[in-house]
Amino acid sequence: MRYDLAILNGRIIDGAGNPWYKADVGIAGRRIRSIGRLDGSAKEKIDAEGLVISPGFIDMHSHSDSLLLVNPLAESKIRQGVTTEVIGNCGSSPAPLNEHTKEEERKDAGELGKKIDWDWLSFDEFLRKIERKGVALNVAPLVGNATIRTMVMGYEARKPTPSELTKMKALTARCMKEGAFGLSTGLIYSPSCYAMTREIIELCKVVAKYGGIYASHIRGEGGPLISSVREAIAIGREAQIPVEIAHHKAAGKKNWGKVTKTLAMIQQARDHGVDVTCDVYPYIAGATGLSAGIPSWAHEGGTAKMIERLKDLKTRKRIRREIQKGIPGWENLIAEAGPKNIMITSSEKHRNYQGKTISDLAKARRKDPLEFIFDLLVEETARVGIVMFMIDENDMRKVLSSEFTMIGSDSSAQAPYGILGKAKPHPRSYGTFVRVLGEYVREEGLLSLPEAIRKMTSLPARKLGLWNRGLVRVGSWADLVAFDKDTVKDKATYMNPHQYPAGIKYVIVNGKTVIEGKKHTKALPGRVLRRGQD
Repeated sequence: MRYDLAILNGRIIDGAGNPWYKADVGIAGRRIRSIGRLDGSAKEKIDAEGLVISPGFIDMHSHSDSLLLVNPLAESKIRQGVTTEVIGNCGSSPAPLNEHTKEEERKDAGELGKKIDWDWLSFDEFLRKIERKGVALNVAPLVGNATIRTMVMGYEARKPTPSELTKMKALTARCMKEGAFGLSTGLIYSPSCYAMTREIIELCKVVAKYGGIYASHIRGEGGPLISSVREAIAIGREAQIPVEIAHHKAAGKKNWGKVTKTLAMIQQARDHGVDVTCDVYPYIAGATGLSAGIPSWAHEGGTAKMIERLKDLKTRKRIRREIQKGIPGWENLIAEAGPKNIMITSSEKHRNYQGKTISDLAKARRKDPLEFIFDLLVEETARVGIVMFMIDENDMRKVLSSEFTMIGSDSSAQAPYGILGKAKPHPRSYGTFVRVLGEYVREEGLLSLPEAIRKMTSLPARKLGLWNRGLVRVGSWADLVAFDKDTVKDKATYMNPHQYPAGIKYVIVNGKTVIEGKKHTKALPGRVLRRGQD
């Protein structure tokens, strides 16, 4: 047989958790056609002597979304071996939209929004736009409940009427028919946080009919962590839907250790037939928008209304009081982390703030930290990115080593140039997968190499129902990574995040080489994957 690409002499780790074995891989078209000792010729050959060959990594929790229209090369992800990204997480997806919500999305995107031609409304239209533009890796989309809710109810903090719920269910069904892999929620963010459990269950019942999953940034990862995990499990049980708990952690020092309880809860749920899993990133800092630290009621009506409330001195005093004292059931991010542990990553009008903490910036400007935060949100129209150092390393290790945990970067595809190179994103954008391989496999021995690769490949593939991805086997799509297990390492740091990793030698997407040594070939062989399609 004549192959388009032959990968020779590599040590194959197949993604199923098996030990490595030595074999050649023959690729014809977009699929793996042979594994063993190849006896045919090939148009292109890669000598993988000394390298590990594994399935391409699947980023179970990504936020690249419409950013892929700005950066289809997806450099920070593809260079660490990611060949498939799950987008539409934390309740927010790029579609469906109407004319009003589209304008809001464009405004909220800031400078990046000006780089995008916002010419889609439906879920299908957005997916087709990515297909026309081309993309370096595969994309598996979720639909966000906040996106659905805003289409029907705007930013109102109330229960939907029966008519509104019917409309939301119909919209959800339409997105599932157009290829969504499931529904996501971001239950600390507006307007996702306004949805009560029963509303989510009703939407998940629709998703379950189409074989989709429920992926949730749960209602709280700090004080409300245990009740929030309990809610996610209850939704899975009643809607009879697989559940994915996003970026699982215990946020804030007073909550450290709670993951022992939540992991036991997940195991118990699994023992009773509820398909609950989670994902994790291997860092002690999370990242979000600074506005997430403002109480949820203050977000009602959208960003413009929140800014109005921050400008009003009486309302600002109420917000200050609630951040200082807390509200039962609310994820109080600013208090959980503390100003000294919150670092600015993006601020379009104050680039000099990037890489500095809230406490240092406030002190330099002789301002109270909360007043500094409120003023900055007003000046930047709430477009301020932050990282928060609030996770215990031992907790993270516990989650990472759990058998039902997969890997998700919780980040977008970045690049060290142009508009993307101006910010200081969380280093997980560049280093999540290689950090697991270098730090927690090779250096610490927390995971075996086959187990780590299983968490990055077949485990998320099976969760999503991607039956022909995530494994090195004959007939599978040829998404492959060749790396040096002795040198693979993340280089990105919080102060200098725009650094590609070491040790990733080749990345192949659907049979086409995208990364060859230090070179990005500029190939765009990625596909928009749709639930239920091969």
